[in-house]
Amino acid sequence: MLNVIGVRFKSAGKTYYFDPRGLNISCGDHVIVETSRGMEYGEVVMGKRPIETQQFQKPVKGVIRLATEDDERKHRENKEFEKDAYKICLEKIQNHKLEMKLVDVEYTFDGNKILFYFTADGRVDFRELVKDLATVFKTRIELRQIGVRDEAKTLGSIGVCGRSLCCNQFLDDFVPVSIKMAKEQGLALNPSKISGACGRLMCCLKFEQDTYEELLKNAPRQGATVKTPDGNGSVEYVSLLKGYVKVRFDSENETTVKDFKIEDVVPVTRADGARKPSDGGKKQNKKQ
Repeated sequence: MLNVIGVRFKSAGKTYYFDPRGLNISCGDHVIVETSRGMEYGEVVMGKRPIETQQFQKPVKGVIRLATEDDERKHRENKEFEKDAYKICLEKIQNHKLEMKLVDVEYTFDGNKILFYFTADGRVDFRELVKDLATVFKTRIELRQIGVRDEAKTLGSIGVCGRSLCCNQFLDDFVPVSIKMAKEQGLALNPSKISGACGRLMCCLKFEQDTYEELLKNAPRQGATVKTPDGNGSVEYVSLLKGYVKVRFDSENETTVKDFKIEDVVPVTRADGARKPSDGGKKQNKKQ
């Protein structure tokens, strides 16, 4: 077991684990940690807790120190620098007439590198742009192309539900979302209804999928024949969240539809005693 803390470098970024190295660190503190990119400033989002060492594929790096007043000041200065770098990079992109959209700028805490994140429909030859930016900033420059989901996560927006995007608020990583989830949840397969601000399937489909899968275990399928207190009928509609089904009864004179609780209907299956036509005679003739 290894005692670790969880540190996040962006408000809705991924959480990384670090060894507190005996320091008294609480959730909400700011720390300076050692990363593969050098020293970084981050916020503690998970207090000290033991985790099995087998879960870590690489050695866990340690916390260098709790952030001091100088560290806090430098972090604020870096944020202001990022705003200026964003404006300069936009001008350079326009000058080079590149088909790319600048999304975000990140300046490492120690000032050794500036990362520019952008989106584009295809590959972009930005070699001359990198040279111009290196001439201006006198440090290492890295341009990194990201997807539309990452763009939405970085910029933020309002979803169709009227709330801030989940990816921008609390999602660490994106999870796979499929059209099958929308079908099982009974949603209209209209792209404008089930797509998020990024144009991809909404992440919240995944949040609710486990609940729907559990409810589907005990619910009859639409079109199935079921036994009800009023006799046998066919399922017209299933409301999983409300827990009822609409059952259609067909008679010689009329067709009626009634609502029943899911637990009050039982799917009608083929009788166990039914047998298939025997072909034993044919087999005996072959043997003879």
